[in-house]
Amino acid sequence: MLRNFIPFFLILLTLNSCKEEQSHNGFIINGKIDGPSKNYKAKLISFNNNKEVILDSTTVVDGALTLKGTVESPDLYYLAIDGLAGFMPIMVENEKMEVTLYKDSLQKSVVKGSEENDLLKIYQDDSEALKMKNAQFGQRYRTAQTNGDTLKMEEIKSEFNKLMEETNARHIQLIKDNTHLVTSAAILGNILMAKGISKADAENIFNTLSKEVIDSKFGKTIDEILSKASTEVGNVAPDFSAPNPNGKLITLSDIKGKVTIIDFWAAWCGPCRKENPNVVKVYEKYHDKGLEIIGVSLDGTPNQKDPKAAWMDAIEKDNLTWHQVSNLSYFNDPIAKLYSIQAIPATYILDSEGVIVAKNLRGDALEAKIAELLD
Repeated sequence: MLRNFIPFFLILLTLNSCKEEQSHNGFIINGKIDGPSKNYKAKLISFNNNKEVILDSTTVVDGALTLKGTVESPDLYYLAIDGLAGFMPIMVENEKMEVTLYKDSLQKSVVKGSEENDLLKIYQDDSEALKMKNAQFGQRYRTAQTNGDTLKMEEIKSEFNKLMEETNARHIQLIKDNTHLVTSAAILGNILMAKGISKADAENIFNTLSKEVIDSKFGKTIDEILSKASTEVGNVAPDFSAPNPNGKLITLSDIKGKVTIIDFWAAWCGPCRKENPNVVKVYEKYHDKGLEIIGVSLDGTPNQKDPKAAWMDAIEKDNLTWHQVSNLSYFNDPIAKLYSIQAIPATYILDSEGVIVAKNLRGDALEAKIAELLD
């Protein structure tokens, strides 16, 4: 890729004069929308704490647009055009880029002149293909489930797991082949958060990335994940403290029993509320034998008018008589971040020494594990 391109000259037929276009040291994105278009407003945006941040904006004239600016390092932004559905993901780097925009599908638009976006396109195409295959596997699995064909269900799960392993291996090789690109860190971060690679293997790959990539936003996110205490089975569960509904700080290490369940849930979470009766049954059966539970609520969504009231009401209605804590910060809860919680319900089962012996068990599987440990 031509990184230090020579500024071109634009001839302006204004009387007998001409002006040289000033060189631009940042990024220039020239876009062209297929087919006729109105004078749409276009903007290049990112999201910070769910708030839209505009990097640059312009008006589409005769189907063409130009966006300019400077970024400290390559980063993921989204190109949005009023009147058109969706966003176009684009890695913005201080280069000149040409974009062919498709009105019917902005997400499938094509970027030229950028190594970062060449790699992003490969990853996006793979992800789109995987999404379609996932839907097919899901349909086959549901059919087998309806027919009560457990052997077929296991066969489909095995096929899908193999597909995921092959896809992750291909993406990891892409990262190894492009250690100078920030997009590699973005891909590695996705694989790591999806548990598609161990922390040890991710760290080994991470250490091969260039300094610019490691210092990028995606690099810093990976470094933060890798530096966290491990919450895999066999490791000691990280300690934490948080307020209960009365404002009193409860600390995990202070309330541990012979067996302890850390239960991540929320009043707004339907699957959590459906699982609560089973947790109540397990607690009532095994509390006297040494079972303790600490519920960590991820209430605090923007849609909740009074998160604390909703949390306390759910505790009462579901008869949750064990320890309950919450920072009412939704998925920004520091405990959720400490345990890398991406979805709820989520459970961690600890032995008397605080070692994680199992996680994410529900229903009969949860009761069976507690019985194994306490009966």
